[in-house]
Amino acid sequence: MGLVGAFLVLVVIALAARPLGRYMFKVFAGRPAFGDRIARPVEALLWRLGGVDPDEGMTWKQYFKAVLWLNLPMALISYVILRTQTHLPLNPDRQGVIAWPLAFNTAASFVANCNWQAYSGEQTMSYLSQLAALVFLQFTTPATGIAMVVGFIRALGQKTDTLGNFYADYLRALTRVLLPLAFVGSLVLLAAGVPDTFAGAAVVHTLQGTTQVISRGPVAALEAIKQLGTNGGGFFNANSAHPFENPNWLSNVLEIIMMSTLPIALVFTFGHMVDAQREGTSQASLRIGARQANVIFGVTMTVLVACFLIIYGSELGGNPALHSALGVRLAPNMEGHEVRFGQALTALFVNNTTAFTTGAVDTMHDSLTPLAGGTALLLMMLNAVFGGKGVGLLNILMFVVITVFVSGLMVGRTPTLLGKKIESREIRLATVAMLIHPVLILAPTAFALVHRIGTSSLTNPALHGISEVVYAYASAAANNGSAFAGLNANTPFYNVSLGLVILIGRYLSVAAMYALAGSLASKVPAAVTAGTLRTDTWSFGWVYVGVLVIVGALTFFPVLALGPIGEALSMHAGMWF
Repeated sequence: MGLVGAFLVLVVIALAARPLGRYMFKVFAGRPAFGDRIARPVEALLWRLGGVDPDEGMTWKQYFKAVLWLNLPMALISYVILRTQTHLPLNPDRQGVIAWPLAFNTAASFVANCNWQAYSGEQTMSYLSQLAALVFLQFTTPATGIAMVVGFIRALGQKTDTLGNFYADYLRALTRVLLPLAFVGSLVLLAAGVPDTFAGAAVVHTLQGTTQVISRGPVAALEAIKQLGTNGGGFFNANSAHPFENPNWLSNVLEIIMMSTLPIALVFTFGHMVDAQREGTSQASLRIGARQANVIFGVTMTVLVACFLIIYGSELGGNPALHSALGVRLAPNMEGHEVRFGQALTALFVNNTTAFTTGAVDTMHDSLTPLAGGTALLLMMLNAVFGGKGVGLLNILMFVVITVFVSGLMVGRTPTLLGKKIESREIRLATVAMLIHPVLILAPTAFALVHRIGTSSLTNPALHGISEVVYAYASAAANNGSAFAGLNANTPFYNVSLGLVILIGRYLSVAAMYALAGSLASKVPAAVTAGTLRTDTWSFGWVYVGVLVIVGALTFFPVLALGPIGEALSMHAGMWF
């Protein structure tokens, strides 16, 4: 029944994504949409105050510079708040000064939509830091990601000199998508039992005659946008395994739906926007964008489900050594798991939080069986199984460009994507964007594993210790934020190195993709003929999956063999560490 329930959750996500994707298309295309009467006057006022003309187009360089100029001051302001929180209001539990390496890591992580946490929230952050620094960034950074992919999509459907206006797209993502959904989500989570208060920690007297300090705070305000924005940064150290962040199976289901629906919806937004740009042309009736979106959704959802089944099956099988010791045939892995969620929904949460680069956890990933932990790690390494807000779709389109080029070589046709030729400049830029990710994972992992400065933080020996370090850098490079949790990452070395990986992984790869967007935007879409290499077919979709898997295997198999694969083989051989 748990497995049936998990598949029903996936069905709900898929059904909700289509209308939400169409709604976002209307918002970003400037067409009449739900909520116009309220949102348009607010947006007009904010544009006037900011001196922004929403109809003024930006080139790819201007669009990307606007991303940087908006994100930089937000990161600096958050850093200052974290460093001075002890002197600021809304600190009822008297949280102390945050050291600069941790403040740098946290500000870099949250401004890049990674939300990696090298700290325990309830023991480190004041309420002001949680709200004015972290929750603030949990709204602004996914809005940035959505705006970035909207600009990129405009380069695909037509010849254009500009990609739209970043500030207009960013504000619409905030006012039309994230704020209303987070408001409703917070109310629903409040009803499900998530607390929201400015009162300090409660001190209670136990039946044993001792006292216990129970941390609390404005949790519901953070929890909804944590999931909706694929942020993942929790109010408490235990994240969504904590009963105040995720009290029961219903809240667990709601959080899975929140983290998964928007990234899938953006795929359908992409299809609608491409077709809208072809309106009034001879190609309008072909609905190439809609078919392309359906193919991307279908093959990517297949990969998502396959990974979920691997995680679920591995967790259900448990540890053979434990079966032998207990004299039982089957003993599911329950270490680090919350019984109130059940095995299937726990596996689905693990699967989706790494696939959608959310980073929230409702179980301790360090306690997963090797194949389950390895699958979660692989999803972050691929970073294109839907992914996070906006940037996930950018990664998908990056692999689509590479697949188009490879397919063109195989069948002897000119590589084209939505009618635009993929030539040497485009494939070089896509390759650069693709290679940044594995370099940011493998290079610092190698350094950390051969130097005492990195290995001194390990709490597990041998193969599992390797997995801890690889997972940390994969999570940082993929803008995920989840952790194996067995690694002590709150050291100057890990705070600085992970912070730099997060920033480079977020902005350098996007810079390459925006240079690619500028190159594609300058091209006139060619008419679809019998000789055109079609990318909106299922055969192309499965070639895309093959390229994704092959690239992932060639790049990451050696390190996976040293970590989770080797650990799984050792476990089944009865070896202990």
